[in-house]
Amino acid sequence: MPARPNRRTAFWLTLMLAAAAVATAAALLQWVGLHRASKPLVMLFAIIFVAGRADLADADGRFRWLLMAALACSMAGDALLMFDGLFLPGLVAFLLAHLAYLALFARGLPWLPSRAATLLVALLGVGMYAFLWQGGLPAGLRVPVALYVLAIGLMVAQAVGRATRLRDGPAWRVALGAGLFMLSDSLLATNRFVQPLPLAPLWVLGSYFIAQILIAACARPASTRG
Repeated sequence: MPARPNRRTAFWLTLMLAAAAVATAAALLQWVGLHRASKPLVMLFAIIFVAGRADLADADGRFRWLLMAALACSMAGDALLMFDGLFLPGLVAFLLAHLAYLALFARGLPWLPSRAATLLVALLGVGMYAFLWQGGLPAGLRVPVALYVLAIGLMVAQAVGRATRLRDGPAWRVALGAGLFMLSDSLLATNRFVQPLPLAPLWVLGSYFIAQILIAACARPASTRG
């Protein structure tokens, strides 16, 4: 979490976790109205929290704005994916979120600084895409999903590489969040295109919300670490 937890941090983290718990439970119980009302609140609370974080100041202010842009695109994706027929727009919204996160994690650092992390994530991404293709990925979604897998793979590889360079707790928690984001998307795609998973909302939403909260709470400019 941020270097100096305070009441404001605790307040907004509590709101994010509460909204995440309600949204996940509502999805499990198929309470559609409550789910649609509570799910976007998680990212909204995260955006407000990030807007007021004192430890996000960098030379040009881009770090804060990139993080808020990623969360805003995620909130749009959350809203779109709750409605039938809007999977592709939702996919595009999350692709933009990953591109914002990719730019965020590259601030002040080289692109893909860890070859080992990049190779590992590439293998996982190719394996997951092959699994989805074989499992029945619709022809019209093969190119968009391939681009999405590339974007999230680059984001995760950059986050892990960043952590290997910074070598501090917040950076590793951000990397964990990025990895959980990829896990959540893999579970969602498996459940949607290959076979239904038992208690799917619990695993998909649980890992997703933890991922986003970790990134929102722990990401900070490399110049302010320590």
